[in-house]
Amino acid sequence: MSAAFRSRILISEFMDEKAIDALRARYDVHYDPGLFGKKDELILEIRDAHALIVRNNTRVDARLIESAPKLRVVARLGVGLDNIDLESCGKRAIAVHPATGANARSVAEYTLAAILFLQRDVFSRSVETSAGKWPRNALSDTREAYGKTLGLVGFGNIGQRVAKLAMPFEMRVIATDPAYPDDSPVWGKTGVTPRALHDLLREADFVSLHLPLEEKTRGLFDYATLSSIKRGAFLINTARGGIVDEQGLARLLREGHLNGAVIDVFSREPLEADSPFANLPNVCLTPHIAGLTRESNSRVSAIAAERVDQTLRQQS
Repeated sequence: MSAAFRSRILISEFMDEKAIDALRARYDVHYDPGLFGKKDELILEIRDAHALIVRNNTRVDARLIESAPKLRVVARLGVGLDNIDLESCGKRAIAVHPATGANARSVAEYTLAAILFLQRDVFSRSVETSAGKWPRNALSDTREAYGKTLGLVGFGNIGQRVAKLAMPFEMRVIATDPAYPDDSPVWGKTGVTPRALHDLLREADFVSLHLPLEEKTRGLFDYATLSSIKRGAFLINTARGGIVDEQGLARLLREGHLNGAVIDVFSREPLEADSPFANLPNVCLTPHIAGLTRESNSRVSAIAAERVDQTLRQQS
């Protein structure tokens, strides 16, 4: 490419303005944070794009890639790549860059907050308290995090950060991850005890999921697996909705096998009106925001901008 040619970058979901301005200084940037929901317009806009920056809502599938003959790089404002057709990108030699590690702290803090929320159940009683019902007796039967067992399913960057945050509360932390055999130095380094999945589910008072959505993890927590979780335990899912059987989870929550759950990710987003979690009192639902904070948005945006800039410079 000549020095006078300005490559075009398409950003289809929200991104930190400072990072966008940095890209605008060198490139032709089209930023529309709602473009992911306008499929026909997205197809038109991507025809001349050399780079695409997305979060998890933009489906970078074969059709979209075929509509982008100039596309050279896709950057993900986050770590999950299940919305990106990696095979199609590979055939076209399109670079794919996740913002690995940039939102790990935010997800870890959310997970710890979920543990404390589930133990005390205080926020769900705010309306009653403000109305003068004073549910003090009901809330006197809540618990401390001290001495409880936290089971982490997935022990990558986020899982390890969760463990580090939980240990000052004197929680016992166990984890399972096929990437780390029992003799891996990571266990001694972190002070976390390795467990097989079935043992972890029987022991943990809290089961927190930190897995990517892949073929081997899709539906991993089906009804049978969820049923093997210790009775009275809690489930936290900040990973991906497709990992968990939502109907099965709702049933176990309704029956009281699980005491409660905090769910941030779902198989279909946004949730539909007939969601199996509708009107369940012992579940807290949040709209896929565990990794979204001002700080993490700044970090993931800066990393995505840097990766796009590096790739386009290398190919100029």
